[in-house]
Amino acid sequence: MAVLDDADVLTQTPMPVPEARGPLSAAVIDALTAGTPGADALRDAATAAVDRAEDVLTDDDLQLTLFLLYELHYGGIHGVDDDLEWDPALLAARAVLETAHEAAVRAVVPLPERPEPTAEAVSAALFALTAADSGPSLSRWVARKADREHIREFLVQKSIYTLKEADPHSWAIPRLSGRAKSALVEIQSDEYGGGRPKRIHSAIFARTVRAAGLDDSYGRYVDLVPAITLSALNTMSLFGLHRRLRGAVVGHLAAFEMTSSVPSRLYGDGFRRNGFDEDATWYFDEHVEADAVHEQIAGRDLAGGLVAADPALLDDVLFGAAACLVVEGMVGAHVLAAWDTGTSSLRRPLPADGVPA
Repeated sequence: MAVLDDADVLTQTPMPVPEARGPLSAAVIDALTAGTPGADALRDAATAAVDRAEDVLTDDDLQLTLFLLYELHYGGIHGVDDDLEWDPALLAARAVLETAHEAAVRAVVPLPERPEPTAEAVSAALFALTAADSGPSLSRWVARKADREHIREFLVQKSIYTLKEADPHSWAIPRLSGRAKSALVEIQSDEYGGGRPKRIHSAIFARTVRAAGLDDSYGRYVDLVPAITLSALNTMSLFGLHRRLRGAVVGHLAAFEMTSSVPSRLYGDGFRRNGFDEDATWYFDEHVEADAVHEQIAGRDLAGGLVAADPALLDDVLFGAAACLVVEGMVGAHVLAAWDTGTSSLRRPLPADGVPA
């Protein structure tokens, strides 16, 4: 077991303001930092950006903007007034982007066959769906081929979500009741360390980041990651922040947990092969055991329990689970396509000292 000290209590501070990736993100960053957004101008800029986009899910300008607007509901952005979290102009622009993002996700996500709306049938359907997932296996690549530079890139990509792991799914807690609510709280309690701050999964992950010589500050590497990496987190935030999509966020979490245990073991193997010790692999080793338990709770009690209590949410649960597999698969495909050709999966290569300019 790793030796813990005060450095292992991760304090999430507001993320730094990133660089703009186009006219919309530039306009929103200006509005956030100046504190004077204009409703019509931002909404029109968002509409124009959507019209320009060839692919909403991989458009850098759109995905960075949506990520920034969602970040106002999480740890915030350095120098940005907290009052802007509920600014009508920013919410209006966000709504335009959310509509486009949701439509794009729905367009690429095939819905699985509908089971009976019982806890057992829903759980079985989700286990079948995740078992049949034929997406690219980033974890196997890391286990067998990755060198230390690949591992550092992998951690940069993963840091965008994992340094605030579990937070997007936690938005669902007040929107559920009964068996589903209890199951979600049980899962999230483990994610947040079971009352022990030093065992919060994001804090354990930060240890791994530091072991690789990287900066564990939240949002430090936003400028380096591609749009599809932001898109995966934006999908979680979209599902979590809208009550009408509570079934989707439950399905997403269920699939997330059901596809975590085996990949975590493989990631740990890849890190050990590259000389990382148990202190650095603790995050992955923890998930091998924890998620093997979580997947049962997520399938039967969370997703199954929700549908059993409210059968009208069945399609949303299936959509959320399928969306998790498809969008996360797109991230993996992007990374592997780059690595297979000997190039970086980042927007620009990671500096040797791990600190982007």
